Amino acid sequence: MNFRELEEKLVEFRDARGWAKYHTPKNLAISAAVELGELLEHFQWESDGEILEAVKDPAKREAIADEIADVVIYLTLLAHELGIDLDEALKLKLRKNGEKYPAPERPP
Repeated sequence: MNFRELEEKLVEFRDARGWAKYHTPKNLAISAAVELGELLEHFQWESDGEILEAVKDPAKREAIADEIADVVIYLTLLAHELGIDLDEALKLKLRKNGEKYPAPERPP
């Protein structure tokens, strides 16, 4: 599924519940930040090794996946409200990053 398809599904889900009135750019940006904070709680005070060990537990992995999905959902809806095509935005940003940070001729 690409971002356009995801966006269509999310907008359909949202509209079926009458939530569009709450999905202003400001509210969506705030909601994305809140969800990102909830994602960060899973990593607070843990080392990278502890985190990688913790996600071996299916329940912990699912909880983290849910928070990542929440962030993606709000950012996708934000892009929708602002008229930003995420597929194109990501392609363009990847190209810009490639120009700004070219890969070395020999990988490190």
